Amino acid sequence: MEYGNVVTLIVSIVTVINIALSIGFLFFEKRDAGYTWAWLMILFFIPIVGFLVYIFLGRNLKKKNFYGLSAEERGFVQAEVDKQLLTLQDKQSHEFPIPSKYDELVTLNLRSTNALLSNDNEIVIFDDGHVKFDALFQDIQSATQEINIQYYIIQPDVLGKRLRDALTQKAKEGVKVRLLYDEVGSKKISGSFFKELRLAGGEVEVFFPSFFKLINFRINNRNHRKLCIIDGTIAYIGGFNVGDEYLGLDQKFGYWRDTHFRIEGDSVNHIQGRFILDWHQARKEQKEDYHEFEYRSEKHHGNSMIQIVSSGPNSETEHLKNMYIKLILSAKKNVYIQTPYFIPDASFMDACKIALISGIDLQIMIPNKPDHPFVYWATWAHVGTLLDYGAKILLYEKGFLHAKTIVVDEEVASVGTMNIDSRSFRLNFEINAIVYDEQIAKQLHDLFDQDSLVSSELTLERYQNRSWIIKFKEGISRLLSPIL
Repeated sequence: MEYGNVVTLIVSIVTVINIALSIGFLFFEKRDAGYTWAWLMILFFIPIVGFLVYIFLGRNLKKKNFYGLSAEERGFVQAEVDKQLLTLQDKQSHEFPIPSKYDELVTLNLRSTNALLSNDNEIVIFDDGHVKFDALFQDIQSATQEINIQYYIIQPDVLGKRLRDALTQKAKEGVKVRLLYDEVGSKKISGSFFKELRLAGGEVEVFFPSFFKLINFRINNRNHRKLCIIDGTIAYIGGFNVGDEYLGLDQKFGYWRDTHFRIEGDSVNHIQGRFILDWHQARKEQKEDYHEFEYRSEKHHGNSMIQIVSSGPNSETEHLKNMYIKLILSAKKNVYIQTPYFIPDASFMDACKIALISGIDLQIMIPNKPDHPFVYWATWAHVGTLLDYGAKILLYEKGFLHAKTIVVDEEVASVGTMNIDSRSFRLNFEINAIVYDEQIAKQLHDLFDQDSLVSSELTLERYQNRSWIIKFKEGISRLLSPIL
């Protein structure tokens, strides 16, 4: 066969593959239009490489009963959800004294993702890595029964080794230790890093591991959750991963500003339940004890009301994004948002615009330090659009802002792992705690005000005077934003 014919044949095959793949996008998969067009653009401009990229990054996750729950387990959770829905409908009940304007939000979370409401929680807020990890290690040291711990990133550095050694010591003492980490996020971790922990009796699992350590077909669906549950009574949830950079020891990022909760109360059961689901999915085994899902009956002395809301590619519904939109649209006075990335879809942007046009004070704080160039300029493109509607955009200058928080009317707030981008909305496994407590909301509001003192304002004039190079970067990044 002549060379020209071979080239023609290859081009024809690639064209047919791209057409077939495009048909699959357009007619067989329920995807957001922006997400679809972004992939079609990649397939059109880089057909061969684009096809390979799609194999690793573009495929949907099989969603049907992803966690393998039995009918008994599903029925147990549904019964609790139905009980709370009835309680909320009973206007004479005072079990959950939530302002009436948030009744629909609580119901949304219950119906959408079985996010049970608990009313006896005590919360400590951490905004500094040193303070957070000192408290965590103290709680680990005090553990007597069980430690369940899960992070997206664990670095094999000083802090990572300190965590490993602390867990190893507790395993030697007979405490049940289970550690789950994400392989892509923790890519620097070698197979031998947790050898001593395993020898001491600790259990270690990897979420969506690679095939022969070389190929990972689930590289685009990562477990972004950061949790630690100790003796079933204390839970940590928020934005801090494990690494020296989270202590502000990385010169590239400087001071690391994040937000994390330490929780005692009934919601610890719900955080524990989420860990158990992820743990058994990673182990590819049946849950050995149904009673792991049962909730302790004793009440804690706290009074913060919390729902633990999770989301992931195993669901058709973007639970956390919908929760944020509902929060924004429920605002009567103000909405304060802190996020390292702001690359929302059209529905989220519309919610922000509606709030602004309605006279709501919407303030968004982002870092003025890029860790991913395309993501950074896509963020600028989106916040720039909201400047036209009156949003106040603050650029955190002290270091890197990694906090994922939203505070509405100083009454309700959410802290967790979800960034405001399509990756967190639909691709990653995420988890947030939404708190119906004016005292906690006020503390987070005050933290925002403190951070604003070390931030500069991105005014409309400043944004309009940006260079043509920045405008070009924004344009390219905006086109790619659905898949960033």
